[in-house]
Amino acid sequence: MRLKNIPGSRETIEASPLVLSDHEALLEMPGKWNDFFGNGNPICLEIGMGKGQFILENAVRNPGINYIGVEKYSSVIVRALEKRSGYEGRNLIFVRMDAEEIASVFGEGEVSKIFLNFSDPWPKERHAKRRLTSELYWGRYDRILVPGGHVVMKTDNTGLFRFSLEEGDRCGWDTGRHTFDLYHSEYLEGNIPTEYEDKFRNLGQKICYMDAERKG
Repeated sequence: MRLKNIPGSRETIEASPLVLSDHEALLEMPGKWNDFFGNGNPICLEIGMGKGQFILENAVRNPGINYIGVEKYSSVIVRALEKRSGYEGRNLIFVRMDAEEIASVFGEGEVSKIFLNFSDPWPKERHAKRRLTSELYWGRYDRILVPGGHVVMKTDNTGLFRFSLEEGDRCGWDTGRHTFDLYHSEYLEGNIPTEYEDKFRNLGQKICYMDAERKG
């Protein structure tokens, strides 16, 4: 999700204590995230958090879980900061970084759950490795997730969803909990919609959902 550039957005997030954006400092963080939050609570990531509606609501509902929104665009993080402004909880921060670096920023077994909401489908075959559910990314998730950790995905793109199921299965993940129509399934209870999700539902599009579990 890339918004029109907002003047001063980079300076805004660099000045915010709620955003970590220094690349060198992030590379020093593996194994230190619980110390950062000051507790031993589970850590959940949303990769590509958009304007922050989904991750903020999760943080509000689950104060005993630490949430980290990963986003590479400063303009998007500024919007998320605006949405977060009235929330005083200490279990939600944002990180400006590219998703391909997650295995360098989070340590082995440091994360409990990863959310992928309406990720870029990268429809051209030559760009398949850039998809957040390609074999390359499943390997990164396998490294940073705890045994039995989860990757939870929602998308309106059935092509990307089929690709994700196939790649997950091939990489040894349990992808059995999935549906091509979330809003007419057993998985809807407790669902928190994203901005895109609300938009697509209003257009009458079905939402695909997968909860993949890391084996081992």
